[in-house]
Amino acid sequence: MPYKEILKKYWRYDDFRGIQKDIIESIGNGHDTLGLMPTGGGKSITFQVPALAQPGLCLVITPLIALMKDQVRNLRERGIKALAVYSGMTREEIIIALENCIFGDYKFLYISPERLDTEIFRNKLRSMKINIITVDESHCISQWGYDFRPAYLKIAEIRELLPHTPVLALTATATPEVVKDIQTKLNFRKDSQIFRMSFERKNLAYIVRHTENKQTELLHILNSVSGCAIVYTRNRKRTREVAELLVNNNITATFYHAGLNNDIKDQRQKSWLTGESRVMVATNAFGMGIDKPDVRIVIHIDTPDSPEAYFQEAGRAGRDGQKAYAVLLYAKSDKTNLTKRISDTFPDKNYIRKVYEDINYFFQMAMGDGIGCTFAFNLEEFCHNFKHFPIQADSALKILTRAGYLEYTDEQDNASRIIFTMRRDELYKLRENDMDTEKLINIILRSYTGLFTDYAYINEDLLALRSGLSRQQIYEILLSLNRKHIVHYIPRKKTPYIIYTRERQEKDRLVITREIYEDRKESYTARIKAMIEYTTADNKCRSRMLLRYFGEKNEHNCGQCDVCLSKHNSGLRTGEFQNLEEQLLSLLKNESLPVYLLLDKINGDKAKANQVLSYLLEEEAIHLKDGILSV
Repeated sequence: MPYKEILKKYWRYDDFRGIQKDIIESIGNGHDTLGLMPTGGGKSITFQVPALAQPGLCLVITPLIALMKDQVRNLRERGIKALAVYSGMTREEIIIALENCIFGDYKFLYISPERLDTEIFRNKLRSMKINIITVDESHCISQWGYDFRPAYLKIAEIRELLPHTPVLALTATATPEVVKDIQTKLNFRKDSQIFRMSFERKNLAYIVRHTENKQTELLHILNSVSGCAIVYTRNRKRTREVAELLVNNNITATFYHAGLNNDIKDQRQKSWLTGESRVMVATNAFGMGIDKPDVRIVIHIDTPDSPEAYFQEAGRAGRDGQKAYAVLLYAKSDKTNLTKRISDTFPDKNYIRKVYEDINYFFQMAMGDGIGCTFAFNLEEFCHNFKHFPIQADSALKILTRAGYLEYTDEQDNASRIIFTMRRDELYKLRENDMDTEKLINIILRSYTGLFTDYAYINEDLLALRSGLSRQQIYEILLSLNRKHIVHYIPRKKTPYIIYTRERQEKDRLVITREIYEDRKESYTARIKAMIEYTTADNKCRSRMLLRYFGEKNEHNCGQCDVCLSKHNSGLRTGEFQNLEEQLLSLLKNESLPVYLLLDKINGDKAKANQVLSYLLEEEAIHLKDGILSV
């Protein structure tokens, strides 16, 4: 089926937008392809359409479990068979999902990068017919990216198992250095193609507000700009505090962070999506894969530690193309806080070795043992026992993960899951003596589908509501059915893990290479400096600064950021002045001209150009002699 027909059939769109069609045709013709598309650019269409146009299964590698689940749900709602495999699933669940991909005519398998290296996956992969390998958030493969993930480096090995399968790499944020690194790390072939969508958002005004009272400024902004809003904070505690501040000032708001359970997250997300809550106050855990086009303003109370993170989060405003605002609140203390993040994120190497030693004592791991051992991990308890600060200890564990000694997974919230291990006909013959058990089985069968072939996510509270039983009764009945091998029930679990990826080493023999530590620290420091420059500069167009950071040479100011709208000493707005100044100086660089001829060549308001000219003459940036202007 032609690409446009697939688009129309499943998504009801008449045509592609931006660079979608170019990417689809490139990957469809078998070329390794890199697509650079800003948030809201429609990345998922670029692999979903070509994958549906040909036989086989599209393998989608992404680190975003929430997005993975969301996309699988959306595809299933469109009648497209899709599955996901990620950290936290049991071995049985993973085997069932992978076998469904071999025998069940599925079109999409979403997988987290950590799962690529498992023996189960590699064995099953050999029997799958993969048509496209899609690498979402592909900047994660680069050491120079802001969100490097070591597991991404395993993708090159997957390519060796599938040498003729093209790779589509997608990202919304990548500097020129990272773009080059993505192609190298993914072993792009010589006929590969790159497509860039301009990162310029003409409807989005970037604003930096310098204030020592962020709460008052926040209320002022939200009372001045109507419409749906997101407010980003640095930590979880602050999300609650800011939401309470807004509610106490008659602004409907809710809050969201990774520590909430799935039901509460879904409820709050729905409240915001439907407009019941005008403002979502959140950490960076919120927003990925959320399709709400009418967000009028995104406000950052705390400064992110990279232009990449800021650009992605700010870009969630105005995806409908209407005027929107991205506002960053900046206080003098923020510069100190940003700089401190460098030492927090890259603690001293001896400190990292001490954390490794303490982890071994925490789990009572003997020298030479450990490889493959997995432990639930409580960071608070560990820090309390060994007198560490959580931020530095967390950073040390992430560096040890990059160095290959441990795999430290952040907190994951996995909803309860169930599959019937008994065949349907056997179940119908079975008669449970307990009426509550029989009632619950019938309600589960009516509430969820596919229970005999795949694990289904269940909600015990919903089952309690429908059955009239208490949540505790539901839990006990399901455990009883699990013991009788009627179902396999996996209760909800919420905890981080530490996995030993190699045997315990002497702490003094740990190798933390320059590439893992010093080079990445330099790169992180450069991103912090870029954010400080963005927030403190008062003479550069904000949009232009961001675009230049991503390697896009924009020749005009946006005309709508706070810098462009501020008053210049010439009496004009700064943006207007700079645009005309650039034109005048560029013309005079090529040749000396009389005033009337120079003004005649100007693209814009001649009177304002004359005003800029007078200012430049006064400042001696240009010179006038015998009626001729020169630089």
